[in-house]
Amino acid sequence: MSSPPVSKPSPPLSARALALTTLLTQQKSGEPLDEVFNRLWERQAMDGRDRAFAMELVYGVLRRQETLDWRLEPALKKPLPRLPLMVQMLLRMGMYQLVYMDRVPASAAVNESVNLAKANKAQLGRDWSGLVNAVLRTVTRLPERPFPELQPNPAVAISIRYAVPQWLCTRWVVQMGVEGAEVACQTVSAVPALTLRVNRQRVTRDAFLKQLVGAGIAARPTTVSPVGVILEEGQAVTTIPGFQDGLFYVEDEAAQLVPLLLDPQPDERILDACAAPGGKATHLAELMSNRGQIVAMDRHAVRLQVLKENCQRLGVTIIAPVAGDARELGTIVSRQKTDPQIPSPGVFDRILVDAPCSGIGVLRRHPDAKGKKDVGMFARHQVLQGEILKRAFTVLRPGGVLVYSTCSTEPEETEAVIARFCQDHSDCVRESIVPRLPASALPFITEQGALSTMGNALGMDGFYAVRLRKIQGPL
Repeated sequence: MSSPPVSKPSPPLSARALALTTLLTQQKSGEPLDEVFNRLWERQAMDGRDRAFAMELVYGVLRRQETLDWRLEPALKKPLPRLPLMVQMLLRMGMYQLVYMDRVPASAAVNESVNLAKANKAQLGRDWSGLVNAVLRTVTRLPERPFPELQPNPAVAISIRYAVPQWLCTRWVVQMGVEGAEVACQTVSAVPALTLRVNRQRVTRDAFLKQLVGAGIAARPTTVSPVGVILEEGQAVTTIPGFQDGLFYVEDEAAQLVPLLLDPQPDERILDACAAPGGKATHLAELMSNRGQIVAMDRHAVRLQVLKENCQRLGVTIIAPVAGDARELGTIVSRQKTDPQIPSPGVFDRILVDAPCSGIGVLRRHPDAKGKKDVGMFARHQVLQGEILKRAFTVLRPGGVLVYSTCSTEPEETEAVIARFCQDHSDCVRESIVPRLPASALPFITEQGALSTMGNALGMDGFYAVRLRKIQGPL
């Protein structure tokens, strides 16, 4: 009996072909971009330079899509959305190379896009290479299309210029004014810097900076966070000196400020109610000199595994991961008799609620999510956030501190949640965060006394955080 034929591995894709496949897969499936990367890219034998090229194409097209479509429009005879999705992506990829990738010759940007169209003729059902060629060559001959003036419709102009959904631009113009909205949108469309949080249990920031400079890596200290380092150029995290030794954790400067507000002390018992993948939990452990206990709860067991791996790499030993939904703290508490890691009522000295939110403040890191956002999500998240906050407060001891934070500064998810919660809980008071932050953070403290970093000149993510205390009894 003959053996079945052995299937041959598919030939490796070129950088542009891999970028196209990634974009199409993500758009059709709706999966988070990082999951698509993990699934498609691990099978590709490609050197670092080609991977970086493909990565820039994918993120660049998604980050700049509205702007690319605006620039393509004069060269098209029919609206772009009426073309097959693959043709749309080929045109956007070509346009991105023409506008934003100076090192790519215009001829290569056009010709390689045409070749990809030819290579996918069967999948497309006809040969679209002629249209791709004509559109991209027309774009190279036409004068650069100017962006619309801010007046009379600033939201439309800002949306096109910075590739931010128009509904969000309209909202921010109302909230912040035209100038503030433009700064916020500029931040959202920018490529985020690679920022690290130094593990001060193992190295000082100055010593780590010297180590980076010695390895030929340009870096500088963060302006506000006392433990942050910004790399001047991005690179694979695992290749940065000190990764295996747990000298740092990748984390934006704004996120590094949140644990400072909680101000945990050694030997205290802390709850991180929405903890995975562990950035803030491990930072709390470092602030506690790795003494005490942190119960790190998350409803996603897979993400808790990542938290455990981060703890091991960073040398953190006081974190107890617990799988569970923070809205069900009461049910989880009942398991305390058989599992000493499960929290019991009123036993936590401090609690961090880094609540699930719209993620508007980190939209630049997830450009694939732009099309999934809508104005109704703020109210939906508000309900969830209020439930988590209410449950967490029940397991905070009298006199204990709770910090509520979100990677969004939208009012429905921030001040509205806190105002309602304080109104419903007479044993809850807001506390000043000024003594817990460096003086350089003062520009980011609101009139209400909260931390808010959206649209800042330092290029930080948009975070909100407030500090609450549970007083001894009702007022």
